[in-house]
Amino acid sequence: MNDEHDAATGLFTAVGRTVVLVEDAEAALAFYRDGLGFTVLFDGDLGGYRLLHVGPAGGPAGGAGTGLWLMPAESAQARAAVGCQTGGMPLLVLHTDDLDRVAARLARLGVATRPGVPDGGPGRSLHFRDLYGNELIAAQL
Repeated sequence: MNDEHDAATGLFTAVGRTVVLVEDAEAALAFYRDGLGFTVLFDGDLGGYRLLHVGPAGGPAGGAGTGLWLMPAESAQARAAVGCQTGGMPLLVLHTDDLDRVAARLARLGVATRPGVPDGGPGRSLHFRDLYGNELIAAQL
């Protein structure tokens, strides 16, 4: 098995996008861009299908940064998964240099938060939900 791992090492250089199923792309954009301060990495059209990618501000310009693909849920199966596509586990962890600032911003937006579970390390975290109920974690390491 170690030979297989060695053969696969270096195949990928970065994570590009993860999909977040949404009911309304504009509402999701408002939450992530206007609420959390994300930037639009790419907003385009592919044969009538909107490609909307957002990511943390300060990342690479031109859509090259790690981010979220806010993908409209069009099928019944996708609509059923909106807000619970990770089976109740957190969707993602967002790193910050100022957790107090994040907490204050979320409070101003009326977003409920709860402290993360202390793990004995030097960091702190808090949990909150996006407008569809996906759990997100803000962590200051």
